[in-house]
Amino acid sequence: MRPAINVGLSVSRVGGAAQTKAMKQVAGKLRLELAQYRELEAFAKFGSDLDKSTQAQLNRGVRLVELLKQPQYQPMPAEKEIISLYSGTRGFLDSIPVEKVGQYEQQMLAFIERKHPEILAEIKEKNIISDSLDEKIAEALKEFAGVFQA
Repeated sequence: MRPAINVGLSVSRVGGAAQTKAMKQVAGKLRLELAQYRELEAFAKFGSDLDKSTQAQLNRGVRLVELLKQPQYQPMPAEKEIISLYSGTRGFLDSIPVEKVGQYEQQMLAFIERKHPEILAEIKEKNIISDSLDEKIAEALKEFAGVFQA
């Protein structure tokens, strides 16, 4: 089941305390990325000339918001949620068209489940993203990028 992730600017003490360490590792970066996105989004409405860095942050923010959308009554296990958030906060979605983010997520999770089930098992068992697991996830997502069919 997908645990609640508070991505607002303030964080409930109970909400944060209920998250696993692995979820905190990806959700912390997610909160920062979304806060920056909201700030830049408001700023961008007033000006049309945006530098590449600002445009990249806006583009990532749009994809993160899309990634957070979840069909009703379709809970997701925490380990899959963590992989999804990892893919978004680490830039693996940056080149994916916004309208294809949901498709990317479904195919990516199926790929990880099929080709790298040990990643999901380790997240579920240890509830932390160690340096070695971080490398495994990044490599698996790079491998998936080569086979993703939009």
